[in-house]
Amino acid sequence: VAYLIIFHILFVLFVWTYWKSIFTLPVQPGKKYHMSYADKERYENEERPEVQRQILAEMARKLPVYTRTGNGGIRFCDRCQLIKPDRCHHCSVCAMVNNCIGFSNYKFFLLFLAYSLLYCLYIAATVFKYFIKYWTGELTNGRSKFHVLFLLFVAIMFFVSLMFLFGYHCWLVSRNRSTLEAFSAPVFQNGPDKNGFNLGFVKNLQQVFGEEKKLWLLPVASSQGDGHFFPMRALCEAQNPLLANEEQWEDDGIDEESH
Repeated sequence: VAYLIIFHILFVLFVWTYWKSIFTLPVQPGKKYHMSYADKERYENEERPEVQRQILAEMARKLPVYTRTGNGGIRFCDRCQLIKPDRCHHCSVCAMVNNCIGFSNYKFFLLFLAYSLLYCLYIAATVFKYFIKYWTGELTNGRSKFHVLFLLFVAIMFFVSLMFLFGYHCWLVSRNRSTLEAFSAPVFQNGPDKNGFNLGFVKNLQQVFGEEKKLWLLPVASSQGDGHFFPMRALCEAQNPLLANEEQWEDDGIDEESH
């Protein structure tokens, strides 16, 4: 009975987090990041790259956008025709959950990996004693032998593969980096800085899981922010217009998240 209770608790959490990872869709950036018809026409009709960059800079002047492209220009999505909020990229689908993993469901994805690990480990641990009986000849049913061997090796195989993936994402959370930022440091007005969003281990955890620790292990939305802007490492409120004017952005109605 105890084994069944623990098994079903892990199973429910595993399915719950997997469901949330799949069906929690990223929200598009707010309307203020989109080009107006006049700006779009002016941008598309302009053939000189330097003038196009100037047009984007004028549009982004009133937006909380502080990351740049490699050449110092404003980040712009040609497919969506909008200025990218900080840390925002055009969606790419994660094959594991057939969904884009972003601000809105990153916590759920991490919990899915964690509960998948525990689920596989629990299955392997409870089947292991029957695996020992197989080698000592105590299992006489040939079909039982196959089931035990198959279940044990599949559980161990998935556990090992998920362990590396989960460990990598734990490292990313501890450094407050996205997968893309781990390969290419975000570029700020002062240049690239791989630790630009690193606020320290505790605050990095809180950005993903929230301040309410009782909600950390449950697949409910508790991440800090809205996915449009993020506090930066070495800037105080006086130096950082984003933090100084945070209330202004909230009053303007930015209540959606980026992918």
